[in-house]
Amino acid sequence: MTKILIIYTGGTIGMVNDAKTGTLIPFDFEQIQDNVPELARLDYQLSVHSFDPILDSSNMNPEVWAELAELIKEKYDAFDGFVILHGSDTMSFTASALSFMLQNLAKPVILTGSQLPIGEIRTDAKENLITALEIAATKKDGKAMVPEVCIYFDYQLFRGNRSIKYNSEKFEAFASPNYPILAEAGVNLDFYPNYILPIPTEPFQIHTSFNANIGVLKMYPGITENAVRAITESNAEAIILEAFGSGNTTTAPWFITCLKEAIEANKIILDISQCKGGSVQLGLYETSRKLQKMGILSGSDLTFESAVTKLMYLLGQDLSIEEVKRLLEISIAGELTD
Repeated sequence: MTKILIIYTGGTIGMVNDAKTGTLIPFDFEQIQDNVPELARLDYQLSVHSFDPILDSSNMNPEVWAELAELIKEKYDAFDGFVILHGSDTMSFTASALSFMLQNLAKPVILTGSQLPIGEIRTDAKENLITALEIAATKKDGKAMVPEVCIYFDYQLFRGNRSIKYNSEKFEAFASPNYPILAEAGVNLDFYPNYILPIPTEPFQIHTSFNANIGVLKMYPGITENAVRAITESNAEAIILEAFGSGNTTTAPWFITCLKEAIEANKIILDISQCKGGSVQLGLYETSRKLQKMGILSGSDLTFESAVTKLMYLLGQDLSIEEVKRLLEISIAGELTD
């Protein structure tokens, strides 16, 4: 029998309405089949691991990511797949982080959640949970159909490190602007193998060291030198530069000087686009040619979530600054288009 481990970290999906107070409270996920009786019709052996205490996803951090990775490593041989129930607000960050931490992953790790609590009449929680379990259980020729970290939400399966949460009110809360979906749930559960990572040949291992000492510099018209220097002269070891369009910034002399001084201080600067779709193309316009020449790195079509977690991950490894720079500009877990 297919064995799936459900890991409940917290989030709306696990909430029910307290009849006495009218507030939302978490229910005991050990009793999951009482709340979702449809699970009994799935021919899977389900086990549940609940975080104690459960977390609002706004409190997610690298220590919790490490706890998740350690748990998956501990249970890896005993289960065919893993479903992580998670608050939607930071789900893309967690999915991106796990994609880097779980090296040579040969089993599905599917994150899902909901916009409405599982006890609500119109909830999206049951469908998201049931289909996430089906995806985690699906095999082809005895091997996992989706051997990677994914997000399943509202009938679509996304590569985790390509996903963004783009809507806080609609059921279709997630999108993958720069990469096709991996599967779609309709009358049939249709997978798109050409877009799914291949089964790895090396043994599974995890990396849990993260260095969160990074800064974010978001461009906007009228940005001041004081605002820029607050980031470039901080103690951050790396900076994500959220630029305009295909990687463009102001070319004001003071701004270029701030960036040069940061690079001379051995800070890594990674240029990503504020646009949800498309990619950075340094040197395409004169405004970004100076950035390219001074050594600013191209983030290609990285999402913000993936850029943050990839930087934290690489800085946490015992790597030279040149090796970190090299790895930032290539795909190591399907996170960007080379």
